[in-house]
Amino acid sequence: MNTFSFILVFVVAWWLVFFMVLPWGMKKNTADDPSVNEVGAPNRPLLLKKALITTVIAAVLTAAFFYIGSLMELRIVR
Repeated sequence: MNTFSFILVFVVAWWLVFFMVLPWGMKKNTADDPSVNEVGAPNRPLLLKKALITTVIAAVLTAAFFYIGSLMELRIVR
């Protein structure tokens, strides 16, 4: 398996995991003053922390995908 297929699987896994991790720890803005923030917007989105968690999970999923593929002798790209 070549580098391109590894990167492609990682990017797809990263985005899928990112959208799953995004709502974790979400606390809505409950302030009565809408000028502070949008009412439905989170107070602290913690995007950097979520991106790091996503990277670790996506790396594990990508490694597992290629490991299982090599056990099954799966040819993704010839």
